[in-house]
Amino acid sequence: MFIQTEATPNPATLKFIPGKPVLAEGTADFRSEGEASASPLARRLFGIGGVKGVFLGSDFISVTKGEAEWPHLKPMILGAIMEHFMSGADAMAAGEANDEAGESYDPKDEDVVATIKELLETRVRPAVAQDGGDITFSGFRDGIVYLHMRGACSGCPSSTATLRHGIENLLKHFCPEVEEVQAV
Repeated sequence: MFIQTEATPNPATLKFIPGKPVLAEGTADFRSEGEASASPLARRLFGIGGVKGVFLGSDFISVTKGEAEWPHLKPMILGAIMEHFMSGADAMAAGEANDEAGESYDPKDEDVVATIKELLETRVRPAVAQDGGDITFSGFRDGIVYLHMRGACSGCPSSTATLRHGIENLLKHFCPEVEEVQAV
């Protein structure tokens, strides 16, 4: 088994591509070992000292480190991912993806929200997944779109620029009702 590794814009996060499907649908983001009870793969990765976050996508795993250095962590992470896939275990218990967060918006804004979600799904999320992360819709109130940054995007130094110059401009172009974009 050959696992590719890619850097992400977040220096604390690496993207691991096992060449096999990770999740059949949805995504899962774990910021602590306690949150990872539904994922044997995430629990295995949190068992490595220095791992502070695990994000599972359709065909990749993003791992966020704490103070440890990548040359020390990377071989252990590669070994844990390989062991997991060789065992034949699923990455998540069936139906346990945690990408659906509660949404908040006024029902009168339903058409605007539908447009925002469509743009996020077709233009933003695929690009962000290339960087080992995900962005999900959280709410829309008073012209402000609230987005949840996940995986490599969470805590990334360039995420503010991505929100302001990329996503905000895109949404404003297609939805004049959008005045601002904020991370939650």
